[in-house]
This record gives sequence, structure tokens and C-alpha cells, in this order.
Amino acid sequence: MSTHKILSLDELAAVTENLRAQGKRVVLCHGTFDLMHTGHIRYLQRAAKEGDVLIATVTADEFVNKGPGRPVFGHQIRAENLTALECVDYVAINHALTAIELLDQLRPAVYAKGGEYRDHAGDVTGNIAREKEAVERHGGDIFYTDEITFSSTSLLNEHFGVFPPDTRAFLQTFAKQWSDKRIHSLIDSLSDLKVLVVGDAIIDQYHYVTPLGQTGKGNVLAVQYRNEEQFAGGSLAVVNHVSEFAKQVTLLTALGDHDSHEEFIRSKLKGNVTPVFTYFADAPTVTKRRFVDNDLAKFFEIYFFKEDPQFTDGGEMVLQWLDEHLSEFDVVIAADFGNGFISDKMVKKLTEKSAYLAVNTQINSGNRGFHVIDRYQRADFISLNEPELRLAAHNKHSSLEEVCARIADKLGARHLAVTRGTKGVLMRDVGQDHYSRVPALSSRVIDRIGAGDAFLSLSALCLAGGLEADVANFVGSVAAAMDVQIVCNREPVSSVGLKKYVSTLLK
Repeated sequence: MSTHKILSLDELAAVTENLRAQGKRVVLCHGTFDLMHTGHIRYLQRAAKEGDVLIATVTADEFVNKGPGRPVFGHQIRAENLTALECVDYVAINHALTAIELLDQLRPAVYAKGGEYRDHAGDVTGNIAREKEAVERHGGDIFYTDEITFSSTSLLNEHFGVFPPDTRAFLQTFAKQWSDKRIHSLIDSLSDLKVLVVGDAIIDQYHYVTPLGQTGKGNVLAVQYRNEEQFAGGSLAVVNHVSEFAKQVTLLTALGDHDSHEEFIRSKLKGNVTPVFTYFADAPTVTKRRFVDNDLAKFFEIYFFKEDPQFTDGGEMVLQWLDEHLSEFDVVIAADFGNGFISDKMVKKLTEKSAYLAVNTQINSGNRGFHVIDRYQRADFISLNEPELRLAAHNKHSSLEEVCARIADKLGARHLAVTRGTKGVLMRDVGQDHYSRVPALSSRVIDRIGAGDAFLSLSALCLAGGLEADVANFVGSVAAAMDVQIVCNREPVSSVGLKKYVSTLLK
């Protein structure tokens, strides 16, 4: 390998500046290059003919958002593979999501892309159009090659499969009925939904520590503190997921009258979210502090909250707001974590006046055994994990389908989903008397916190938008698969990322 060809971007910027001073035409090719094949080689060879020097840059591992198990090869190996090609003069690794900053830094005379990128409308990221603007901003041109093409994703799926046979079989069957472009179009159709998210605001804190072992006196584990990170969780996470797919989103929640974290919360909400806050008297905003190791394994968890909190105004503002505004929304998502915000009076208004009501009632350490779905008189869509469902039915041993039917019928739900972790999701479609099953769609798990919220957010939008249960279950499962690869609620599931993940799965 000609590893001397690999430079840092700063080094490469100096090289390109010198080449321009010599009157040389610099050509840039940028991509993932995860599995080098004939299509890549022909593309690079053709691009080299457009100038005097060819630079190839690869997207760093942490910014490759192409679905499960990607990239197969690390960025250093991918870079080294490119150096082996005679037509490539220099290689660099780009630690960014797009090539826009790269183009501004290197200012190539030609930015070469494969012919499949000529139609910008087919680019779900919208990055090609922005990259074209960036290269032209510095007097360069974009050039599309017309060489033979192969799908790296298809080749990787076929020869480097990351899923067990049952999951591969499901995806092959699903892809025959639903193409990735069709799913993309259906996702786009949700953007005009007016959405209200109602639920508990939660601050999730991770204190990262390193175990030191048992103390010298007593059976106590000692840890060394390293650093900490804070996330917007609960209904805050749900509304941020939703805001990536719907243009008009409102959040109704309560904060504490002290330790409210309001400034932090407002800073984390997406720009198209309209927050409506009420306040608890003599209580903090619910905060969960977790102590975790390098692998995010939890040692200990502390709750900062007040049991049975009371509103500063007795709850009248929330009830009046719901009376005045519920009719404005196409869908209401109740992210009910059982921490005291959603009162029985609020439940009554939500069930009576919501045009479409999606509900999750979560079991956690603060409400275990006292918080179940049947506090709602009705719901159009219910999303629960299996323990939450069986607790609501007081039924441990009957088949999951039987328990689903019982709870769905009791609340008059059109759809009920049961999330089962590594076993995937089971969704009952009452109208079609049909069960939709989707296996787990992630090949690795970084952090399970928030995966159920991601599923609720996307599947609720799909069902409220009139999409079929099979599609809603699949899209929600993709969102959950993406979320388990995100630390806590560090970022929401993005529309672009979800579409790319869908395309990877269905090719």
C-alpha cells in the first residue's frame, strides 16, 4: 500500500493550494468506498481524466449513516485501499457528515460524482445540490461520470450480511412489496400533520465512571469519576423525533418550579417545536442520574422528583389549554411516563377530544405496578413493551396475540404494538384482523434508553397519516434500530438518516 499518499485535510489543503499556483487542475472524488469494486475503479479512473491530480476522500466511520453493520471496513483500511490505485494521487479522511466543508477547504477545479447522482431529486439527503453550490462557489465544476455502476450496499448485504436468516428473509419479502423510494415518499407525506406531544419532561444525566473495585472496608464498589453528559428525555425526546418528520409540532409538559433546567430544555428543542410549559409547585423537573461505565453499563441510578406533584395553579391552565387547542391537531401523542404530569382530568380530555390519540404508558422504577394503559378510556394506537402489556392485562402466561387482542378491544384501539427488544415488534391491526411482525433491525446496540420512544414517535405518525400497519411497524422499527445506536437521547432520529437506513435494508 502507498500509505504515503494519505494526508490530513490540512496537509492536503496546502498541497492543493500549491498545485493551483502551478496551474494544475485538481479533481476530487468523495465517498464511503466501503467495498471497492469495478464501479468504483472505473469511476475514479474516469474522474482522473478531468484534471492533472486526483484526490479521493473517504467519510470517517462515525459519519457513515448507511444502516446496520456499516461501514464494514474502518476508514483507515478504506483509505489504504484507495492508495493502491495508480490513478489516485492523494487520499484523506473526512471527519464530517458532508463534503461541503471539504470543498471549501480544498477548492478543487472538478468535483466528480457517479452518474447515479445526476438526478438531485433522488438524493434523500439534499447534500449533492449543496455540494454543487460549494464547488461552484470557488470557481469549480461538478462532473458526473457515466461508467458501469454497482451497488455497494447490495453487494455488502449479499456477501457481508449482518442479520440472521430470518431477518434477511423478512427484508427480502418486505422489499418485494415496498421499495425504498415508496417508503421515502410515504415518510414525506407525514410532514403536514399537525402534532401535539403531551407528556413528562425528563432530564437524563449520564455520569461516566471507571470501576476501581471493592473498597478496603466493606462490600462497596468504588468508581473513578471521568465526566458527565446531560440529555433531554421523556416527552422532550419524543417531540424532537417527531419534529424531524412533521413541520408543525407542539409540546405540552410541566417543569419544576426549582431545578427546572428550562434554559437547557429550550436549547435542546428543535426549531419547529412550540413549547407550552406549566409548572409543579415545590418540585424539580424530573431528573434521572445514571452512573455508567465505558460500555454504558449502569451501576446505579438516582431519581430527583416529587411523588404526586401538584401544579402551581392547580392544573387549570393545562385543562383550559387542552379545551382551546386540542381540536387543532391531527394527532396527539401521549408519552405518559407516570411521573405526575398527565392527570386523570387530562386523560379524560385527551380521550374525549383528540382526533387521533397514540399512547405509551411506561413502567419505570418510580411507578412500577401503579401505572398501566387502562387509565385511558380509549386510544387509537397503543405502544407498550411486553411487561407493560402483560401487567395491564394481569396475564403472564397467555399468548402475546391473545393479550394484545384483550387490551386493544378494551380500549377500542385500531392498532396495538408490543416492542420486544431483540425479538422485534408485534403489531395488531384490529380492522384487518392482522398481526404485523418485524424482527429487530439493528446489528449492534450501544444504548437501549429511548428506543421505545423512537418507535412510538414514528409508528404513531405513520398510522395517524393513514399508512398501512406493516409500513408503520417497519418504519417505527427502523427508528428504534437507529436509536439503540445513539447514546441516550444525544440526538433525535433524523429524516435523512432514516431514509438512508431504509434504503440499506431494502437493497
